[in-house]
Amino acid sequence: MTEKGSGGAPLNEPATIGRRVLRLRTELGLTQRQLAEPAYTPAYVSTLESGKVRPSEAALRHLAQRLGVTPEELATGRPARLAAELRLRLTDARRALATGSPEDAAALFRALRAEAVEHALPGEEAAALLGLGDCLLESGDLDDAHTCFASVERLLADEPLPRRVPAIRGRANAHRLMGELRYACHLLETALDQLNAAGLHDPDALLLLYSASIAPYMDMGAHERAAHAAELALALAPRVDDPALLAGMHRGVARTLIAQGRIAEADASLARAQDLYQQLHIRTELAHCHWMRGYVHAQDGDLERAESELRTAHAMLTAKRAALYAEQVEVELADVLRRRGDTREAEALLRPLLAAGTESTEVPALRAGRSAVHMGAAHRLLGLIAEECADTEAAEEHYRAALPLLERAGAAGDVADLCCLLGDLLRRTGRTEAALDTYRTGLAHRATPGTTTLGPAPAPPPM
Repeated sequence: MTEKGSGGAPLNEPATIGRRVLRLRTELGLTQRQLAEPAYTPAYVSTLESGKVRPSEAALRHLAQRLGVTPEELATGRPARLAAELRLRLTDARRALATGSPEDAAALFRALRAEAVEHALPGEEAAALLGLGDCLLESGDLDDAHTCFASVERLLADEPLPRRVPAIRGRANAHRLMGELRYACHLLETALDQLNAAGLHDPDALLLLYSASIAPYMDMGAHERAAHAAELALALAPRVDDPALLAGMHRGVARTLIAQGRIAEADASLARAQDLYQQLHIRTELAHCHWMRGYVHAQDGDLERAESELRTAHAMLTAKRAALYAEQVEVELADVLRRRGDTREAEALLRPLLAAGTESTEVPALRAGRSAVHMGAAHRLLGLIAEECADTEAAEEHYRAALPLLERAGAAGDVADLCCLLGDLLRRTGRTEAALDTYRTGLAHRATPGTTTLGPAPAPPPM
């Protein structure tokens, strides 16, 4: 990628370098002869300042030494420490996301992205956009998050696939939360196949992809594939005793090294800190694995272990202030609590999730970023609780509210199950024709080809 200055001209073009040499020489009060000798002639400096020749590496080193700057600064116009300092602040923003609120971190990433654009630093711009996308995903701003991740993929188009995996994972998560389940699975499985086919068994990249695939598999009813992905993700999870402590240490070392002008060593410390903060962010992904385990235990009827796993997932997500995901776990936890007889706590978890919907039960509204699958599931569970309390009117309202949400998400299996519940309720209350219509709707969704089926699973990496 060719770097551009704020006016659109390449930073390392001969004319731009020439103007930079002329400005610095004039500021220092040097003549062309004083700048040139003993290695070069005044005529060479004149030709260079007029933009008619590009300086060689040796000439850049000579001129930079005379002008009191680094060769990089002379060639690009950027102080050598600028990029390192920007990367240091990117690790600070990652720390804010890993340990605090996504809204606060988003403000930091936006400012850093603007600086990276201003100074033509595409790698740092990509890092800022990736962080911003992660913030927006956690806060539920799905369209803007998707735009950020797509921009990162464009900026890193020429980079190895593992560098692009976090953006692919983010884009897939955005599609899933928008209800586009099959496309989310397609993105993740394609990346997994490409990594394994190329022998790029990068554990961090694989962990991100496998953990991100759990939720869309679950929503589509591909439970065996979701369970397998969860086990692979947990096996790949990095084992760091205290990543926050280690990352803080590397950040502190980097600050010292930057102050000493040891930029390459500072970059190495910053890279390590960034990796550790990424592992802290992966805690959100690992919470999904506990979530998956809770679901599996619930399906097996082991409700005590299911509740334990789901509470663990919920605590991890709440600590990360990942409100969107925490709400989705609350729906799963509410189902387990209902089955254990604790309908009071189940209702207490579900009611707030539906507080922003419309009063109409025919076309329920989604709050920005809410998952249609989990909003529909919340209505379904409240319907079941109402039926258990013999409140058939409230149960029917909740079932009817859930139906368009699940249809919107393409969760055919859930729609078919819901139609059975609603049809049974209608039949018990004497509305036989309406019950038959509802059963037919459920059968049509159950028979729809391709809605809950996927192609061959991606080959697992060597463990």
